[in-house]
Amino acid sequence: MPELDVSTHIDAPPDRVWDLLADPTRMGEWSPECKKVTWRGRAQTPAVGARFTGHNRSGWRRWNTVGTVVTYRPGEEVAWDVTFAKLSIARWTYRIDADANGAGCTVTESFLDQRGRLAKSLGRPARGVSDAAAHNRVGMEQTLATIKSAAERAAAEAKR
Repeated sequence: MPELDVSTHIDAPPDRVWDLLADPTRMGEWSPECKKVTWRGRAQTPAVGARFTGHNRSGWRRWNTVGTVVTYRPGEEVAWDVTFAKLSIARWTYRIDADANGAGCTVTESFLDQRGRLAKSLGRPARGVSDAAAHNRVGMEQTLATIKSAAERAAAEAKR
């Protein structure tokens, strides 16, 4: 599967949006499939090389993944690679592009499939998903809609 990008415009300052996206352990608040993220080892904050466990659920299916932060540019972009049973699965990226006036921004979530043949064969029964691209697009749209709502609500409260 090639890279899949989904974007949304958010009427909130980029730094406020970054506060929501910067820490992978908050992904359980945004994603319909990721329910919780916990740091692994000594990591307690996001930085390149920090590792975490993603606790995921889709219907009755549950599984854990290991994520490793591979890009961390404050205010701009965070990305992590995901493995399952030591098999490469994907790279997830969140990029923030500020509006010219700084009052809003566009957030792009990207998915890059990194699965080999074995991981692809295990994916369908593990997740119960026959069309991974369509499934991921819907999840990405839901994730960004939730982030947008939280960021715009916080921005509105800050103006009061």
